[in-house]
Amino acid sequence: MSQRNNFGSKLGVVLAAAGSAVGLGNVWRFPTEVGNNGGAAFILIYLCCILFIGVPVMLSEFVIGRHTHANTIGAFRKLAPGTWWRLGGIEGVFVAFFISCYYIIVSGWTLHYMVASMCNQLTGDQDYKSYFSDFVSSPLEPVVYAVVFMLLVHVIIVRGVEKGIERFSKLMMPMLLLIIGVLVVCSFSMSGFTEGVTYMLRPDFSKVTPNIVLSAVGQAFYSLSLAMGCLCTYASYFGPDTNLAKTAVSVSVIDTCVAVLCGFIIFPAVFSVPGVEANEGPGLVFITLPHVFNIAFHNVPIIGYVFSTLFYVLLMLSALTSAISLHEVATAYIHEEWNVSRKRAACMVTVGCLLLGVACSLSMGVWNDFRICGLCLFDLFDYVSAKIILPLGGIIICLFVGWKLDRQMVYNEVTNNGTLHLGPSDAATAAGGRPSLGARLLSRLHPFRIYIFLVRWVAPTAIAVIFINELLR
Repeated sequence: MSQRNNFGSKLGVVLAAAGSAVGLGNVWRFPTEVGNNGGAAFILIYLCCILFIGVPVMLSEFVIGRHTHANTIGAFRKLAPGTWWRLGGIEGVFVAFFISCYYIIVSGWTLHYMVASMCNQLTGDQDYKSYFSDFVSSPLEPVVYAVVFMLLVHVIIVRGVEKGIERFSKLMMPMLLLIIGVLVVCSFSMSGFTEGVTYMLRPDFSKVTPNIVLSAVGQAFYSLSLAMGCLCTYASYFGPDTNLAKTAVSVSVIDTCVAVLCGFIIFPAVFSVPGVEANEGPGLVFITLPHVFNIAFHNVPIIGYVFSTLFYVLLMLSALTSAISLHEVATAYIHEEWNVSRKRAACMVTVGCLLLGVACSLSMGVWNDFRICGLCLFDLFDYVSAKIILPLGGIIICLFVGWKLDRQMVYNEVTNNGTLHLGPSDAATAAGGRPSLGARLLSRLHPFRIYIFLVRWVAPTAIAVIFINELLR
């Protein structure tokens, strides 16, 4: 097998990892959660969850991936051979493939709407609910768009890590951020800009309940693509000089900024049209917003056309960056563990995802009567992955890094062998003299010790509470 490649630059590392985290949930799920849960009050809670749960779990995945330089299953096997901990690696590969199967269908919808907007088909006073329903229930059209989208992902994956994933991340992420900037500026001209931004940034603490806190934790967890194997796999391509802590923070900042800026785009649009709510989830993007764009820019149709087209290009790009990372998890596993070429491994993943993806798509139309536990295949794949497998995977990662792995090894990875001073090395304490009382007290506040505490106790507890809460709903 050929020598394993790494990302070629520090910028490529950050943009690729950020691309993995930035996805469709940033565009529609975050504004929905903000609208339902007290505006800025939810955002403040969400930021705390990113800081105290998201970043530690992401950093833990980086530690596993960079230390082993192996695919997710291989990484856990190297670190804990012959133990049940390998389930953490199996979970990562399985859930990434599982999510890909239905994610490419939703991504195909974004591609369709991008093309429809470019062709000026999302105009006029038409019934967008029927338009969306007719499209997703069609036995052929959504499958065609999903195949085209998957081929885009496949071409990038086949080209490899540096020439494929990194090169396209350097192209797509700046393009995505540029489009967001243009759309935010355009939103200034909307009649509902002031009201929309005020609604988003005004905290309503009367709505804050334990369930809202759990929603913020869940949004932080899923928004960053944690426990999907993506970040662990990408970290296996990191070089020895990559600052893991700084990368985790940078990715979290980019992901959060994208989510908040998407709120600055969507809320002014929604408040520009009376009677429209901003808490409709996916329906907001595919049913409500086409109607909103037409009304908001009815005096200047060309601006409405450009705004709508750019928005769906943004949606498609965010779907593409996440789909690439999901595909890479399974491709890396098959390529390395089955000892086949990268091209053949990518083909196997692509064909497998398309076969199950077609079944998920048909389950929303001609196969809708086929149900398992009352759910069609599309909803079943979504429920099992998001509500069951991901939380369990997150708990395993936290416990594995916090309790199983050698603490000195974790310290060396987080601090690049002590060159990044995030806390006192255990080895130095064991080999050297006894630090002063003041130094010992201060050391308890060092970032590395805080990280270990969060990953041992806070993060797994919060994820477990979410898991139990979702199952009891």
